[in-house]
Amino acid sequence: MAVMTVREALRDALREQLKDDRVFIIGEDIGYYGSTYGVTAGFLEEYGPDKIRDAPIAEAGIVGIGVGAAMLGMRPICEIMSVNFSLLAFDQIINHAAKLHYMFGGQIQCPMVLRTTNGWRNLSATHSQSFDSMFAYVPGLKVVAPATPADMKALFTAAMEDPDPVIFIEHTLMYGAKGEVPDDYEARIGESRVHRPGKDVTIVTYSRPVHLCTEVAEKLAQEEGIECEIIDLRTIRPMDMSKALESFRKTGRAVVVSEEWESHGVQAEIAARLYEHGFDHLDAPIARVGFKEVPFPYATNLENQVVVTPERITEAIRSVLM
Repeated sequence: MAVMTVREALRDALREQLKDDRVFIIGEDIGYYGSTYGVTAGFLEEYGPDKIRDAPIAEAGIVGIGVGAAMLGMRPICEIMSVNFSLLAFDQIINHAAKLHYMFGGQIQCPMVLRTTNGWRNLSATHSQSFDSMFAYVPGLKVVAPATPADMKALFTAAMEDPDPVIFIEHTLMYGAKGEVPDDYEARIGESRVHRPGKDVTIVTYSRPVHLCTEVAEKLAQEEGIECEIIDLRTIRPMDMSKALESFRKTGRAVVVSEEWESHGVQAEIAARLYEHGFDHLDAPIARVGFKEVPFPYATNLENQVVVTPERITEAIRSVLM
């Protein structure tokens, strides 16, 4: 079984897809520069400019080209190097990609994948944002945010096979994370999984916080005998709550962890569904851990006060166990 980084798993997945004549990648700096995070480094020399298309700084144009190509039967991969820049393409994403299938009575499909990144570290207020909930709010889009190299590869493959537009969110602080990637591993969009079994408290999360929660869970298990069950949603639209509810009915206590501002976001939706469908099993108020609700500061010491940390996750777990 191969051990890969997230970056290597994604490169493998992209190579598999580029064998299809319908597939091309379009984005800023993906060719000559090799992309901001190195995922497509060398691809221009390997596949040529027809398959690897460098685009100017024009996010609405990148997504618009992807939408048009998908309507005509191609399988475009649009890369927006940071989710912060996707704001410039929201009209193409929300008013076109997400709605074409419905507005034309099912006669037109838009099978495109939009790769983009969440992330932070001294990037300041306009470059450290997370818009998971803004994408997940829109019917017609599917939103995938994997946590492991195996899921990155498998879910990207699933995204490319999906007839609908898929927003594929990668975390910039995870590209070097390693994990086993089985040759025959498959994963489906809209299917959560139990990342770590436990009996005392349910943690519902996705993307990078899966690893933060695992670090906390292992420490609490070793030092205090507290067993946390971690549910990795993997996809936030559609959102599969079956594993989370099954776990919550067992533990009666839940903590929701995600890298987004704490109110009006995905974690608010998760908490609402736990209350709605698991109220009779509730033994403590559900706790949430996300970004503190301020624009991101640049200075490291201030930034560390805003982000999700193992210490804040631990504090939330203790609060629901009291």
